[in-house]
Amino acid sequence: MERLRDFVRRLMPRCDRFLRAFRGAEAGNIAITAALALPLVVGGFALGGEAGYWYLEQRKLQNAADVSAHAGGIALRGGGLTASLEASARDIALASGFDGGMGTLTLTAPPSTGAYAADPSAVEVWLTREQPRSFSKLFIATPVDIGARAVAAVTGGSPACLLALSPTSAGAVTVSGSSEVRFTGCDIASNSNASNSFLMSGGAAVVSTGCVHAVGGVSATGNLTLTDCAAPNEQAPVTADPYASMPEPAVTGTCQPDSNVGKNNRSTRLTPVENHPSGVKSMRFCGGLKLLGTVDLDPGLYIVDGGDFELRSKTVARGSGITFYLANGARAVINGGATLDLEAPKSGPFAGVIIFGSRGDVGVTHRINGNAASILDGAVYAPAASVEYSGNFGGAGGCTQIVVDRITFTGNSELSVDCQAAGTRDVLVNRKVTIVE
Repeated sequence: MERLRDFVRRLMPRCDRFLRAFRGAEAGNIAITAALALPLVVGGFALGGEAGYWYLEQRKLQNAADVSAHAGGIALRGGGLTASLEASARDIALASGFDGGMGTLTLTAPPSTGAYAADPSAVEVWLTREQPRSFSKLFIATPVDIGARAVAAVTGGSPACLLALSPTSAGAVTVSGSSEVRFTGCDIASNSNASNSFLMSGGAAVVSTGCVHAVGGVSATGNLTLTDCAAPNEQAPVTADPYASMPEPAVTGTCQPDSNVGKNNRSTRLTPVENHPSGVKSMRFCGGLKLLGTVDLDPGLYIVDGGDFELRSKTVARGSGITFYLANGARAVINGGATLDLEAPKSGPFAGVIIFGSRGDVGVTHRINGNAASILDGAVYAPAASVEYSGNFGGAGGCTQIVVDRITFTGNSELSVDCQAAGTRDVLVNRKVTIVE
């Protein structure tokens, strides 16, 4: 023990000299500072690397938002409803690496924010997810919330006055025999994916239009004249049904006592007086409606509940603000000798539509003919039916649109698309989808 005390007494002066020397040495200070700062430096690098990783993940999320919004825009261009837009957007987002189990996808159409808020031709997608922490978890336990937003808009397009909605029918638009079809200032579109979606049948058939757009293929002869494009646009995008959101009229009201209206060589007036649930005045004809002589129609909704809506030769039907609704298998049979001077309503629930075929009347075929004096100013809308069309409904300043399941032209026809004042909805074809925000 005494030896240990003696050793300590001799060691202490030496330790004291060493400590005084260390306190005066700069190298020692640097070493201590470096030792103390090293954890902070390493931590800073770790946090910087982790923040960079967060940024990388956010960029991946933004890419997923962009492509999913574009997919939603494509579905919107084809006339899809919100549910189908969201399904398309989600499928593409998942395919691009978005983890649906760790985040959320919210689609709004039209967008709720930004420059395109309330624009019906745009769709907005928000993607959010939680990013687990790594090094920073030592300080904060909660995950990092990251998000991305994109807006796609459907833009451009050219007007069409004929749209066949069938997705698969061969010859959804057929021009046959010696038909001569001339459309002024508008295009023809077919949503069928068949190889002969647009078909010219017979060497004498003639078609002149701005352009032909087909989701499938085009089978045409040398008698096809295109004024606004060099060649038919095949494998084109689906064109939306512009009247898909139009409510279908309720089949209601008192059945009129006689389905035969008018007499040859006499004038008759029809005046709808019943209040229809749509807010317009209406008349209901059960089992068909046959017009004879000269019939003046006052504005309103004319419901043909079953049977034929028939205009025979030498019949003259005229009026404005008119919509004929064909339901429960009713079909239009308009003779080529009849003269029509009819104008669709410019406002109200059925604005722009002259003939409205029920969406449930699959398999019905309407036969619509006219003569050089006829004006049909509005849309023939029969999304579930076929139409055999022959006649001239151009007229001075007339506007005739045809939006049907399938159509066959069997005679001379000439249509105009000067529809700015007709109340019709635009049929826009070959539209583009772009990311705008």
